[in-house]
Amino acid sequence: MGVYEEKKQTCGTICLKYLLFTFNFFFWLAGVVVMGVGLWTLLVKSDYISLLHSNTYAASACILVLAGIIVMVTGVLGCCATFKEQRRLLRVYFVLLLCIFLLEIIAGVLAYIYYQQLNEELKQNLKKTLIQKYNSTSNDHISSAVDKLQQEFKCCGSNNSSDWKENRWIMDTGRKVPDSCCKTRTEKCGVRDHPSNIYKVEGGCITKLEKFIQDHLKIIGAVGIGIACVQIVGMVFTCCLYRSLKEGPY
Repeated sequence: MGVYEEKKQTCGTICLKYLLFTFNFFFWLAGVVVMGVGLWTLLVKSDYISLLHSNTYAASACILVLAGIIVMVTGVLGCCATFKEQRRLLRVYFVLLLCIFLLEIIAGVLAYIYYQQLNEELKQNLKKTLIQKYNSTSNDHISSAVDKLQQEFKCCGSNNSSDWKENRWIMDTGRKVPDSCCKTRTEKCGVRDHPSNIYKVEGGCITKLEKFIQDHLKIIGAVGIGIACVQIVGMVFTCCLYRSLKEGPY
């Protein structure tokens, strides 16, 4: 009877080991995805981050990058802990899983909170940014971001093209709008604000930028909370294997 119980326990431990190893392999891949989403937001879409008054959007992406790196390291550690059957490593692995879980929940919650606040922030700050900082000293990165925004989304101004009438650089150069408002961009094409020349009837950029950022916040939130939920499975497997090893011979 004792031999049977020992064999049964050994088989259970082996099954848990391979389940946890499989989990860690996919968990490592998930870490690559999480880090990739964070880096993509920070690097590829970094121009638009400079147009936002709040740092919450960038902070959510940074948390995902950090979580992704820790996930990849933790995945390797989990594989080592599983095959070496060391309870000490399993404890460290479980604590790291818990830390990553909290980080990703925080990223998801931040993304959700900022999603709710985004409309009001853009209403309050985007027009002010365009008027005060476009083509002003030491704000080249913002000017570049605005030009990219208007060309990529085929829009002009915050609410409409008339927003540009208050910009000092526009008034000093005799333009009606920046050249990036033009449908076909050429030097000083912004002196003419006819709808055939600029994105006038298409409206301002505020609603398009808001939709763009909200779509990305949904991705950040979904990735963070989705991976966090998967980690619960890993923590359950870890606890089961730890208990199995604790009850068996050291």
